[in-house]
Amino acid sequence: MSQQGYVATPPYSQSQPGIGLSPPHYGHYGDPSHAGSPPGMMKPAGPLGAAAPGGMLPQGPSPPGPHQFGQNGAHAQGHPPQRFPGPPPVNSAAPSYAPYSPSTQSSYPSPASTASVSQLASQLNAMHINNYGSGMAPPGQGPPGPPSAPLFQGLPRPPQPSIMQPGSQVLPPPPTALNGPGASPLPPSTHRQDGLPGPAPLNAQYKPPPLPGQTLGTGYSPQQASYGPQMAGGQLSYPGGFPGGPAQMAGPPQLQKKLDPDSIPSPIQVIENDRATRGGQVYATNSRGQVPPLVTTDCVIQDQGNASPRYIRCTTYCFPCTSDMAKQAQIPLAAVIKPFATIPSNETPLYLVNHGENGPVRCNRCKAYMCPFMQFIEGGRRYQCGFCNCVNDVPPFYFQHLDHIGRRLDHYEKPELSLGSYEYVATLDYCRKNKPPNPPAFIFMIDVSYSNIKNGLVKLICEELKTVLEKLPKEEQEETSAIRVGFITYNKVLHFFNVKSNLAQPQMMVVTDVGEVFVPLLDGFLVNYQESQSVIHNLLDQIPEMFADSNENETVFAPVIQAGMEALKAADCPGKLFIFHSSLPTAEAPGKLKNRDDKKLINTDKEKILFQPQTNVYDSLAKDCVAYGCCVTLFLFPSQYVDVASLGLVPQLTGGTLYKYNNFQMHMDSQQFLNDLRNDIEKKIGFDAIMRIRTSTGFRATDFFGGIFMNNTTDVEMAAIDCDKAVTVEFKHDDKLAEDSGALIQCAVLYTTIGGQRRLRIHNLSLNCSSQLADLYKSCETDALINFFAKSAFKAVLHQPLKVIREILVNQTAHMLACYRKNCASPSAASQLILPDSMKVLPVYMNCLLKNCVLLSRPEISTDERAYQRQLVMTMGVADSQLFFYPQLLPIHTLDVKSTALPTAIRCSESRLSEEGIFLLANGLNMFLWLGVSSPPELIQGIFNVPSFAHINTDMTTLPEVGNPYSQTLRMIMSIIQQKRPYSMKLIIVKQREQPEMVFRQFLVEDKGLYGGSSYVDFLCCVHKEICQLLN
Repeated sequence: MSQQGYVATPPYSQSQPGIGLSPPHYGHYGDPSHAGSPPGMMKPAGPLGAAAPGGMLPQGPSPPGPHQFGQNGAHAQGHPPQRFPGPPPVNSAAPSYAPYSPSTQSSYPSPASTASVSQLASQLNAMHINNYGSGMAPPGQGPPGPPSAPLFQGLPRPPQPSIMQPGSQVLPPPPTALNGPGASPLPPSTHRQDGLPGPAPLNAQYKPPPLPGQTLGTGYSPQQASYGPQMAGGQLSYPGGFPGGPAQMAGPPQLQKKLDPDSIPSPIQVIENDRATRGGQVYATNSRGQVPPLVTTDCVIQDQGNASPRYIRCTTYCFPCTSDMAKQAQIPLAAVIKPFATIPSNETPLYLVNHGENGPVRCNRCKAYMCPFMQFIEGGRRYQCGFCNCVNDVPPFYFQHLDHIGRRLDHYEKPELSLGSYEYVATLDYCRKNKPPNPPAFIFMIDVSYSNIKNGLVKLICEELKTVLEKLPKEEQEETSAIRVGFITYNKVLHFFNVKSNLAQPQMMVVTDVGEVFVPLLDGFLVNYQESQSVIHNLLDQIPEMFADSNENETVFAPVIQAGMEALKAADCPGKLFIFHSSLPTAEAPGKLKNRDDKKLINTDKEKILFQPQTNVYDSLAKDCVAYGCCVTLFLFPSQYVDVASLGLVPQLTGGTLYKYNNFQMHMDSQQFLNDLRNDIEKKIGFDAIMRIRTSTGFRATDFFGGIFMNNTTDVEMAAIDCDKAVTVEFKHDDKLAEDSGALIQCAVLYTTIGGQRRLRIHNLSLNCSSQLADLYKSCETDALINFFAKSAFKAVLHQPLKVIREILVNQTAHMLACYRKNCASPSAASQLILPDSMKVLPVYMNCLLKNCVLLSRPEISTDERAYQRQLVMTMGVADSQLFFYPQLLPIHTLDVKSTALPTAIRCSESRLSEEGIFLLANGLNMFLWLGVSSPPELIQGIFNVPSFAHINTDMTTLPEVGNPYSQTLRMIMSIIQQKRPYSMKLIIVKQREQPEMVFRQFLVEDKGLYGGSSYVDFLCCVHKEICQLLN
């Protein structure tokens, strides 16, 4: 594999000194030249065809290596493929990768295959999680791995690395039959549940009963999820190929014990330690390059000259001084920026600065806005720009004398001199056509095809709109909202409605020419809700009846967006389209789609096509929408394949949101949908926005990820941006950085408010610079790193084979840690894994990313679900991606009903569950309440108001309101978890040992994946092995 930075660094031009690498084998992801094996490489047998690019694959078992993963996809928007060069070379002198050997049936528990797949499929179907129609198994984690056989098997092997934690803690070597379990330096997890059989291997602590016809191979603990579907053909593996169960073993298995999961770094411990030291305190942003509390820690943030971490978080708060250092460490230099983040009520909202017709004061050379990084000189008559060092005259209206330390006398009176974040009122120069913008409009567009009428969805939407239109967002000081509203319904033609306030009845106009959409009326289409309320209510009552007898099942989609955009263009205002749609648009029209859900593409170089839009109609439509400030939010209600990769493109590129409700059922899903609709309409949002990132000399922004459109390399254009959307920006050196001046970043967003005022929102941040690698590692933030890696990988899936992306992720993880080990850690035995304190949990989070369904090539996972998750992650902020990849798992049976604090979370592993327990798991999209078979009857009575476990109805999606402290506390906890999240989480009740538990298990991310992907323990060993190879 060629030694490459994943996304963070340009390809090496030669092998790194001190890291024994073979010369890189170049080949871009997705480049046809990469499809065949390079000369001198063996092709392994197995389902993957081509060899893992790079390194030879020798026969024989080997310790696990990362490969077969997929929990978080990649997303690539117009990205030059060469940005992800081929995967890194492994020292080919001592090849260490086992081939992807096709494991025979015997490596699986037993032939319980098709029955369990179809059983699971129908369960999932009934539960409406992650997939549709009856023929499909759930999305999840890749192929069932082999049974959790002993970790290292078969032939003699080199001594296994032991693992060490930051500081002086050493993790014991993985216990073998000879050295026993090893002492655990970490205190055992406080939540090790009792009532479990002895210290079985990680995945086997509580065993679901085998299904009929399924036997468990002697000597192996059952694969977690022993009723997982069985895969025919070769077993997928990580680059190193996991030992594939009995079929691959030489001779009888050696009984070896695994690394103790309690002795490896725990995300929960890291989160709790940070809460203990920094929770509830005031975090002041007055010093350069300080590392903020983790996103999981609640504290009060006080702006004292740098932007709050709610607005900007960085992968590291200390940049390396030179590009050579950056290449050496391979730590991506990036910022995750959420310009409109919600600020809690106990923190100061942004000040608005108004210089009248003068407008903001800016540097003449680089155009940076006045901020705390400007240095006033010559008695206050001039100032030196902190970004480009240009000396500027202070405009006369802005002059002020300096005090004895050279600071302006009005320093603390001006937000732009003393705060990290603030807003300016923009002048006409910042407006389109130099005239003030009109207030934005919302257009509601409802699919009235047969299925939506029949299942009651249209009636539900119309009823709800009467309520939510009362809550249109407004400027704080205004009585009513300035937003105008309009209504369109459609199937294969479009119906526009005139709801002018002086009409007795709404009027309908039909546009049948969907090839060339025009807006048939201007006056009366976009109206003020208060003024036209009675006509609008009249219309909303009539729509369900008007189409009640329609049997039209075909729909259009692109012409619907076109119509909304044309209406906003004609009204000369920005706005947002709310589209409620449910099927593949098959009617003759631009943007017509066909079903292309082809499972044969999975695990081939053409798999990337599944993530790309079918036609370029949607790409050019998105471009037009952004040009006219038209944001598209899409509520999808699919019952089968709808091609999310195509339909979701416009929402993504215009800063809108995609919501998806599979197999929507009124009684089960309406609450989740209505919550999403209400939240979306009430969100804080800016329209027609352009963002520009300026940096001090020595580095610059090179790459952008998010719900954005870029016509050039610097202007990030967004039809709208709301409080939940983040843009991730990567930086590269173009010169040296100086330790004394640091690295400065200024993010400026020009936008239109909901009241129609043009404003500039400014966020400033100063970082340290150092020529010591140790400083760089000390200042890293793992949660931001994972956000960056997920987005860059999800962007890459549009162009590169997934296998290459997974390899590069694993390799870059190993590379960052190897560089720390070599340059920063005190000398120790080569067999110890040493992790920097700030990156203790990087391996577990990286493994979660690799197991996400986007990066996991598995036929059981619906293509639409993969495209959907890929799109969600692309606009996530750090807090949302943290929860998405490592869900929160809370023990509920130990609740203290007198306390209002959330119970301490436990690690996401089956070994932490207990039969007597009740656990709540949330990942930002779903919420599961898992009930152990021996759950205390008094708890069940308290929560569900039924006498026993057997009486619980698992179809409910909201908990009954039982008037006891237990029920109240649990419902309060659920609402606390929900209130900070952009998507309404659907509640799913799961009983231990019943089939739906399979879906819940996908989220126990420290265990082996249901559909492949390694356990945390195995992945740590694999990364360690890679590090040892890099260091040799």
